[in-house]
Amino acid sequence: MIIFDLICDCGFQFEGWFKDHAEFHSQQDNGLITCPQCNNKEGIRKILSPVAYRKTSSFSKQSQPSQQEEIHETNFVRAANEVLNTITEYVEKNFEDVGAEFTRKTLKIHYGVEEAKNIRGVVTADEEKLLNDEGIKLLKIPIIKKTNTETQ
Repeated sequence: MIIFDLICDCGFQFEGWFKDHAEFHSQQDNGLITCPQCNNKEGIRKILSPVAYRKTSSFSKQSQPSQQEEIHETNFVRAANEVLNTITEYVEKNFEDVGAEFTRKTLKIHYGVEEAKNIRGVVTADEEKLLNDEGIKLLKIPIIKKTNTETQ
């Protein structure tokens, strides 16, 4: 079983569960995948999923991935790391790190007390709920911490 994150031309994102890659392509080619939002059967495509997991933790001979699957997984991990590194570099260069002051600063910016600017920081679950209740949407992204070998 494989789960794909899908998006329709209308912009609606949803999940699709399939036996394998071939089953997804077969259903797509036969117009069997329908957008739950607009009922469109065309213009539905896979998008990068933020979640991935191995379907088994057993390392018996029967469950070991094929060489092609290992290459695909290695390429996917490399590409995902490149994307996350690019995002991390952009955020570090273009957003002021306000740390634990994020909620206070965000509210001041939201209500016009402070000038609007790009900020980043940390929030607790309660602070996140408060910001959401105030109509402030957050974008949470994983920030890749550089290892000592990457900084030298």
